[in-house]
Amino acid sequence: MFVGQVAREMREREAFQEVDYRAFFGPITKWATEIEDPARVPEIVSRAFHTAANGRPGPVVVSIPEDMLVERVAVGDAPAYAAIETSPGGTEMAKLAQMLTDARAPIMLLGGSRWSQAASDNIGRFAQRHGIPVCTTFRRGHLFDALHPCYAGDLGIGPNPKLLARIKAADLVINVGGRLGELPSQSYTLFDIPQPQAPFVHVHPGIEELGRVYSPHLAIHATPTAFAAALDHLDLKEAARGDADTAHADYLEWTEMPTEQPGGVNFGAVMVWLREYLPANAMLCNGAGNYAAWIHRFFRFRRFGSHVAPASGSMGYGVPAAVAMKRLHPDRPVVCLAGDGDFLMNGQEFATAVQYGVAVVIVIADNGMYGTIRMHQEREYPGRISATELRNPDFSAYARAFGGFGVSVERTEDFPEAFKQALACGKPAIIRLAIDGEAITPTTTIAKIRAKALADRKR
Repeated sequence: MFVGQVAREMREREAFQEVDYRAFFGPITKWATEIEDPARVPEIVSRAFHTAANGRPGPVVVSIPEDMLVERVAVGDAPAYAAIETSPGGTEMAKLAQMLTDARAPIMLLGGSRWSQAASDNIGRFAQRHGIPVCTTFRRGHLFDALHPCYAGDLGIGPNPKLLARIKAADLVINVGGRLGELPSQSYTLFDIPQPQAPFVHVHPGIEELGRVYSPHLAIHATPTAFAAALDHLDLKEAARGDADTAHADYLEWTEMPTEQPGGVNFGAVMVWLREYLPANAMLCNGAGNYAAWIHRFFRFRRFGSHVAPASGSMGYGVPAAVAMKRLHPDRPVVCLAGDGDFLMNGQEFATAVQYGVAVVIVIADNGMYGTIRMHQEREYPGRISATELRNPDFSAYARAFGGFGVSVERTEDFPEAFKQALACGKPAIIRLAIDGEAITPTTTIAKIRAKALADRKR
């Protein structure tokens, strides 16, 4: 990101809109810098792109003083950059082969960045050859085909208890690409720190991550794409098979049918219908909120790059992400799923979609509250509600006011026809779902959370 800075002679005077960008962005970027000499533009731009793209990808901020923009210098262009694919060594792969040969209950966890469809396919072939269950971590469901016979499920918020038990019982855990942060590690309780209890293999493109939290029995400094390609040629001494069939059956059972919930619209049933109706190349975008639990549990991602959502849990992400994805992939259906509070963070980007004719379909789960925070309030301070109720606009009228398509759905059975109309209209569309505020997760209600909290207090 290139960001404007005040002129160099005005710095450190609190000039109009002056910000110390190194201090402001330093803790949340891979690198934050400022160009003070225009002759160094090619050097710094080159470093910025290499830094952003390599290892664990991340943002770089380059500040440009206003007066520097009008200076003239004679310099060459920054050279084209390419991401570096760090590959695993032969010694590491031989040790991995021995660990796999010795294991009887292995499992693979997929996460992070630097993936491709080819890498996902390579992992799938290897897992199927050796019967290894594969799960994906928080908001990385698109890294593996949910209907692959080795897929064991989503390791994020509210995972299948059988999946957690399988991971705890594993005698070899292979973590490919991800960091195992707070959410997939179940608040850092799933594995012992610093040394996991079971043999632990960590494959990661950033050397700084290996051993940072978990001390692996085998560390492999490689991108997932390079590691997956090497797996395709790995020859085990004996084909010891894991229990992938049972793991996949457990996943299908956990996700097959929507759970019951109060109100006229069952969001789980909506997700089940969408997974059956949408083609495999459809893209789903979402922000943050409890509504996303229904996505993770009931939708089945089939292809790499079919889910675009914030691993940081930032609200308001889904709408602008959907607009961007539809611009990049105009021939693919793009659906944004949003909560009501989530949508209101960046809902004005619907105007951008109308302006540029970006035909996204936005499905808003409208329960009249900031659901995640309300859930926490009821759990920790039952009955003490503060600033989580919302007074929402008529979202369907909101869409029409911008020149898009808008419809409100009050019953589950009315959703299919509304969605088909939204998809066929050729315009940006909003479908508002009337979600009962009691339906706070796929497995419980506000009333049940409050009752349990009050009972626990009495004890």
